[in-house]
Amino acid sequence: MNTPIAVQPWDATPPKEFVTDGAPTISTEEVSACPVCQCERFVAQATGFDYELRSCRNTWRFVRCEACSHVWLNPRPSISTLGTIYPPHYYAYHYTEKVSPLALKAKNWLDSRKFAGLVKTLGRKPSSFVDIGCGDGRYLRFAEHVGVSKHRDYGLELDESVVRKLCEQGYVGLCERVEDCTAIAERSIDLATMFHVIEHVDDPKAVVQRVARWLSPGGVFAVETPNIASMDARMFGKTYWGGYHIPRHWNMFSPETLKRLLEDAGLEVVGTRYQTGHSFWMYSMHHLTRYHGGSRAGLSRMFDPFGGWPSLPALLAFTAFDKARAAIGGRTSSMLMLARRAD
Repeated sequence: MNTPIAVQPWDATPPKEFVTDGAPTISTEEVSACPVCQCERFVAQATGFDYELRSCRNTWRFVRCEACSHVWLNPRPSISTLGTIYPPHYYAYHYTEKVSPLALKAKNWLDSRKFAGLVKTLGRKPSSFVDIGCGDGRYLRFAEHVGVSKHRDYGLELDESVVRKLCEQGYVGLCERVEDCTAIAERSIDLATMFHVIEHVDDPKAVVQRVARWLSPGGVFAVETPNIASMDARMFGKTYWGGYHIPRHWNMFSPETLKRLLEDAGLEVVGTRYQTGHSFWMYSMHHLTRYHGGSRAGLSRMFDPFGGWPSLPALLAFTAFDKARAAIGGRTSSMLMLARRAD
C-alpha cells in the first residue's frame, strides 16, 4: 500500500518508552500458511510495536498472502503469553469506566439501531440468538427485547466472571471458544453476531465454519471487523494504523477476503455495511504523534480514544467524517458483513 510513512525494519529498536517501562520480550509462534486460503507464499505488509499498551518490546510483522491478499500477524504471540498482551488494565475489561457517560449513551443508541437492522435483514423476529464475544451482554438484552427467550439467548465470552453474571441473569452464558463449543445444536440459531472478535482468533476459518453449522435455514451471521482496504489503513498501514491493534489482532480482512471466508463456509453474503472507524483514526494519529520522530506524549493525548474531554473534538470530527463517507458509499475502516445460510 502506498503511504508516506515508511515500514519499520524487521530489527527496529523499540521506542525508548518500551525500554524505560521494562517491557519484556515474549515468546512467539510462526504462522507459515494463510489462514484463509492456506497458501504458504507471502510478503511483508507492515511492522510495528504494541503502541497502545507497551505490553512487550517485540517487533511485530504483518504479512500479505500472495494468492488471496489476506493479511495476518506472523509470527504471533504464543498462547502462553495472552496474559501479557491482554493485561488487567486492557481497555475492554473496563470499557464503561473509561468512556464518558455521553459516549456510552450514544453507543447504546447506535448499537440498538444496528441490531434492529440485523433483524430486518433476517426478515423475521429471531427465536434464537448467539453473540460471540458478548461482553456484558448488551446484545443479549437487545435480543430479549425482540422476543428471544433467555434459554435460547446465548453469549460466548472467555472471562469466567462475566459468564457467571450472565447466567445469574438467566441468559445462557458459555465460557468457551467457538471451535470448542458443543452446547449449541446445529441448525438451531436464527441470528449470530461477532463484533470485532474474528480478528483476534487464531483460526478464523474454523470459527466461521462452526457458526455456519449453527445457523438455522435462512439464519443470518453478522461479522464486524477492521477493513484493511480503508483510507486510514492506506495512510498509516506500514506501521501506525490503529486497526492493527498490535499484537492483539492476528487477522486483518478486506471486504474481498472476508467474503471469501464466509462463502467457503457455505454462506451467501447478502450485504456489507460500513460503520464509523473513529477509534482507528484516533489511534493512528495517537501513534504517529507519540512515536514518529520522537515522543510527544502531550500532543498524543488529544487522539487517545479513552482520553476523556481533551480527545472529544477529534473523536467527534472523525466520527462525522466516517459517517459522511459511509453515507455516500465510502469504505470506512470498520465493516459489518452479513451472510445467510441459504438452505
